[in-house]
Amino acid sequence: MTKQIFNFKDYIRPRFFPHLWCPGCGHGIVLGSLLRAVHELGLNKNEIVITSGIGCSSRISGYVDFHSLHTIHGRALSFATGVKLSKPKLKAIVPMGDGDALAIGGNHFIHAARRNIDITAIVMNNRIYGMTGGQFSPLSGTGKKATTAPYSTIDRSFDVVELAKSAGATFVARSTVFHANECKDLLKKGISHKGFSVIEILTQCPTYYGRKNKEGDAIQMMESYKTNTVKIGSKKLEKNPDLIQRGIFVEKTDVPEYCEAYDKIIETAMKGKA
Repeated sequence: MTKQIFNFKDYIRPRFFPHLWCPGCGHGIVLGSLLRAVHELGLNKNEIVITSGIGCSSRISGYVDFHSLHTIHGRALSFATGVKLSKPKLKAIVPMGDGDALAIGGNHFIHAARRNIDITAIVMNNRIYGMTGGQFSPLSGTGKKATTAPYSTIDRSFDVVELAKSAGATFVARSTVFHANECKDLLKKGISHKGFSVIEILTQCPTYYGRKNKEGDAIQMMESYKTNTVKIGSKKLEKNPDLIQRGIFVEKTDVPEYCEAYDKIIETAMKGKA
């Protein structure tokens, strides 16, 4: 069987290109990894629905040639939950930024994880609100500068992986845009997983975060992902425990998926009426 060659144009809406992301933004790499994951899984475009809220990351729903919903800020997971309950056979994928996922969308994030509904949440962590002017976010961390924190932030950041784990997500992983192939492989596993999947992808924003915090240009920020991250359990952690770990942190298959459990309730109710 001849392997079909990946063609980026088969999966996008060319009329919306060139894209609106800033030069050096990592979101395009996330998009590329996602499309390669979809291609390698052999999914039909009509089997997929992309739901997004508001922000730089949310542009993805308009760029891909899938079923898509570009919804309101922080509510992407709510809309995706409605789609999944009404059409459970669809593959629901939700690309989100800092705010959609963990600020205004934080409540929806923890409850989607708690329910274990079959949705793949991609948290594109650039540690800043890029589209609205560089305000600090729940992922910025302390001692960082932003337009709303000219003298540096004092808010601690969420650990996306730990939050997802404690809220009940049954697949939790992390990678970076430097590790694009690793991202693709983790996205493939997350999309294939039956239950709520969270893939955090560290992605640079040189326009606001990098410039204000003197972390260099896009290339330098990507190189930092190479030097400051390691695979889970690496021996390098013994010398430097502050290194960020990448890989799969949770992969559970023994937790009931929400839509399937709901279908059983409906069956029970219908038998009671008979």
